[in-house]
Amino acid sequence: MGTGGGRRRTALVALRQRVERHASLLWWLHSFYVLALGTGIMWLGSRNIAWLRFAAFYLLFIWLSSVFLVEVVNRREGVWWSRARIAVNYVNKNFYQQLLFFILPIYAASTTVWSGNLIFVVVLAVSAVLSTLDLVYDRFLSVHRTWAASFFAFNVFAVVNVALPLLLGISNRQALMLSTVAAVVGFATIAWRLSHLRRTATWLGIAGGAVLVLLISESIRPYVPPAPLRLLATEFGTGLDLGVFRVTGALTSLPRAFSGRVFASTALRAPLGLKDQVELRWYRGSRLLWTSTPHDILGGRVQGFRLWTSIPVAPSGSDALRLDALTAAGQLVGRATLGVRP
Repeated sequence: MGTGGGRRRTALVALRQRVERHASLLWWLHSFYVLALGTGIMWLGSRNIAWLRFAAFYLLFIWLSSVFLVEVVNRREGVWWSRARIAVNYVNKNFYQQLLFFILPIYAASTTVWSGNLIFVVVLAVSAVLSTLDLVYDRFLSVHRTWAASFFAFNVFAVVNVALPLLLGISNRQALMLSTVAAVVGFATIAWRLSHLRRTATWLGIAGGAVLVLLISESIRPYVPPAPLRLLATEFGTGLDLGVFRVTGALTSLPRAFSGRVFASTALRAPLGLKDQVELRWYRGSRLLWTSTPHDILGGRVQGFRLWTSIPVAPSGSDALRLDALTAAGQLVGRATLGVRP
């Protein structure tokens, strides 16, 4: 009996040593597995955004566990604290992965290709991938307070910004403001030790940082896709059927000598609960010609929303005619161009 127990202990020790020797390889394999799993979560996010109602629970857990990690676990040494660090990080990463891969296709669907808001989606995709890289997350992101705080602040901004218009029925501008506040609170509580919050200097630093974040948020507003609002299609023509809000005399390009009125009809998708305002802007080349009054958008219509607009056009060389749809917050919903042919 004793000999059998000794053999089992020897086998377990040998197995543990083998795992420790190949720990990095195993973590990388796990990262690739999680990355593949994230693809499935993206598929779910592109088809059922109602799951965003659970986002508050996910964010609350990530925030509390992150504060616990930097305040308690990372400041202690020992085998059990090391294991606790691995356990907290593992759960933290899983929650990040589920949230970020879920909202990524929602933002991507509201992104206009080759526009400034593509930058935000790329950064969000990088953030999602970083949450799957165990070694990077465990050894760098979760260890340094500033990095952990910055990572959380950006991601809480992205999640809150896309969730609030659906859950509370507020506009994208209001969602941007509230998500910025959430990012400031998240960053401050993770970047600074809680014991330091009793110091005046700490609060001055938080106030200065909050003002900076608010200014940055305001400056990057045009680069944030207006998710989940998106432009499905735009049609140009020489007339308009007001019964169905569809153009007649379809145009795919303008003759160089064209003179007359051009009509455009846009199809917008706004999910249930979304409330916002959209304006249409006409451009000739880079020159702004006309801006419409804001149109109220109330989500939930199965057929979506159709907005129409028109503008008189005179011969103007080779400059293309462009129509931009923007939210009241200045976020680009979509863009369509009518080129000029000889």
